[in-house]
Amino acid sequence: MINWICKSFNELTLEELYGLLQLRSEVFVVEQHCYYQDVDGKDPKSYHLMGWKDGILLAYARLIPPGVSYTEQSIGRVVLKKEARKSGTGKLLMQESIARSNQIFGKAAIKIGAQYHLKKFYELLGFEQCSDIYDDAGIDHIEMVNS
Repeated sequence: MINWICKSFNELTLEELYGLLQLRSEVFVVEQHCYYQDVDGKDPKSYHLMGWKDGILLAYARLIPPGVSYTEQSIGRVVLKKEARKSGTGKLLMQESIARSNQIFGKAAIKIGAQYHLKKFYELLGFEQCSDIYDDAGIDHIEMVNS
């Protein structure tokens, strides 16, 4: 059973902050070879959804208020630890992210910048492509929105 915890930046413990930055770096920088500025100034403005199991951070997403990344509220830095993939945890993470985002910022459209190869996954969650493919740190991405 995954324990979902959602906190504003100022509510995060040092251990939680270290854990989420470590997971993002482990997957995006080391595994996916994306060399980019992860610490981008959006974390202090965002909420942080963490999925913990047995003391291990398995899943994480950043819930971003409207006007920071897009006009709409947004979900970003969606990431799973390798051992949590292909287990349904990604779907649970996104469902929890959508619910928490709507709870925090109000029920409204959510826009994401998705890796293109995950388009079908996000479509199953109600997102539709709303941009052309673009390169982000060497990986094809698209913008998607739900309503």
